[in-house]
Amino acid sequence: MVVKKIFGPVAAIGVLVLALTGCAQSGGGESDGPKDPGDIVVGFAQVGAESGWRTANTTDIKAAFEEAGIPLKFSDAQQKQENQIKAIRSYIQQGVDVIAFSPVIESGWDAVLKEAKDAEIPVVLTDRAVDSKDDSLYVSFLGSDFIEEGKKAGEWLVEEYADSTDPVNIIQLEGTTGAAPALDRAEGFADVIAADEKFQVVASQTGDFTRAGGKQVTEALLKSNPDVNVIYAHNDDMGLGAIEAIEAAGLVPGTDIKIITVDAVKDGMQALADGKINFIVECSPLLGKQLVEIVEKVVAGEEVEKRIITEETTFTQEQAIEALPDRQY
Repeated sequence: MVVKKIFGPVAAIGVLVLALTGCAQSGGGESDGPKDPGDIVVGFAQVGAESGWRTANTTDIKAAFEEAGIPLKFSDAQQKQENQIKAIRSYIQQGVDVIAFSPVIESGWDAVLKEAKDAEIPVVLTDRAVDSKDDSLYVSFLGSDFIEEGKKAGEWLVEEYADSTDPVNIIQLEGTTGAAPALDRAEGFADVIAADEKFQVVASQTGDFTRAGGKQVTEALLKSNPDVNVIYAHNDDMGLGAIEAIEAAGLVPGTDIKIITVDAVKDGMQALADGKINFIVECSPLLGKQLVEIVEKVVAGEEVEKRIITEETTFTQEQAIEALPDRQY
């Protein structure tokens, strides 16, 4: 399986910063001095509410801006790029100080981002990247290293089957077509398992990051691939849907078919603790406080890092059992 890399995104808790820096500009041109938090207005265009991860991300961002006393205009794109573009243009017309958004897909943003730049409104990307060749169209990107997440999933699989010479047939449940995490989690995973020909992705299809999608796709793919050994889902929700499909087929998830997922939301972690999922790569949705910090620096005219990478971990069953009581999302 070959997945073309368009842009390399990145990940979620504590800060690792790459060297590229950019000078921020404040919305509306020259500043008359530092603004009070209550005078800063931010427009945020969210992907939607397609998963538990996204819901936790939205809740955290809203709470962080409320705590900071910064007014936040929020829109839900319902997983449609045209809705996000409409929201961004609305924020430009309203003259907000900063626009932040998590792109539904990577491509097709140059025109609207240029409109924001011409209006002197800085843009911050969160969670997902864009594939624009002009990185002056945004001041900073806060997000996960999705390729690394895919690699971690592949490394666990290679280790799990290190002593086996039998074929390992894999179904991959992809995220939204064209979305950065779908592209990069597939690429990182493929890069790792390519070294051993016993690992074969026998089917790969989008479940659109939803539980219903994961269930529906798994039901269909199990019928055409009865000898599958592993399901690799690009997020927990699709993995949870796959569990339902596996059980409906009279099989035992985590035993008859091993499951690897990405995110580590509570429902996924509970399934891991119960042995129905075998391994989870974490991608934290708690980006609110970091986004507030970036916005405050941008409005103050301070330098912000062009690329902010957040660290993430992985979970086995034992680690999930230990972590669950204190899990925030």
